[in-house]
Amino acid sequence: MTEPQHPGHRPQVPTGPEGDGPPVRPPTAAGPPAQPPATPAQPPATPAKPPATDGIPAKPPATADTSAKPLSPALDKTFKIGLVLKGLDGVLEVIGGILLLFLTPAAIQHLVRALTAHELSEDPHDLIARYLLHTTAHLHHGTTLFGAIYLLSHGIAKIVLVALVLKDKLWAYPWLIGLLLAFIAYQLYEITAVHFSVGLTLLTVFDALLVWLTWREYRAKRAHQHHARAAAVAAPSPGGHRPARPQPGRRT
Repeated sequence: MTEPQHPGHRPQVPTGPEGDGPPVRPPTAAGPPAQPPATPAQPPATPAKPPATDGIPAKPPATADTSAKPLSPALDKTFKIGLVLKGLDGVLEVIGGILLLFLTPAAIQHLVRALTAHELSEDPHDLIARYLLHTTAHLHHGTTLFGAIYLLSHGIAKIVLVALVLKDKLWAYPWLIGLLLAFIAYQLYEITAVHFSVGLTLLTVFDALLVWLTWREYRAKRAHQHHARAAAVAAPSPGGHRPARPQPGRRT
């Protein structure tokens, strides 16, 4: 029988087998120790700010055309000398065309005989003098008229285009190249199919060199103009803002 318990009385806790040891605790469940809480993730780093570029114009993008370099001083001088010589050639052609318009074939033959008489007296086999005499001996009105139109048209075209190129008119460069290529094609036909001439061959080589120099100069100037326009568009206004482009359909 159990003894009655009074209020406030605590029951005795059972001890070990001997009665004098500490109370036996119940066994705990085996298992790995609890992991400490994970460290909270750090916030992402603040992105670096781009360097300030106020007042500094942006560099234009590099182009793939790296061969469009300006001519060296020697080539540039050669190019200008060639243009001047081609312009003088045009002046001589204009003078020859005017003479063919106003002189009859007989007057031309008389003039050529007078100009070559001294040379033939020293060297009767002079090639240039004999060629001029042979050419003028077969002149008639139709050939002189064709020669006048040919010389005047080519001479005027050469003078105008050479003057425009010397003034750095960029659009005139392709026209000069096309005109020179037409001359080269005609001269090659004369050399290969009609009659070989050393003078005409040298003139063709000179025209080919002038075409190459004109093309190089044209590419260099066009690339420089493109870079200048790109730099002008990328440069900010004095207030630090780029000028707004006008929208299509609105008047500014």
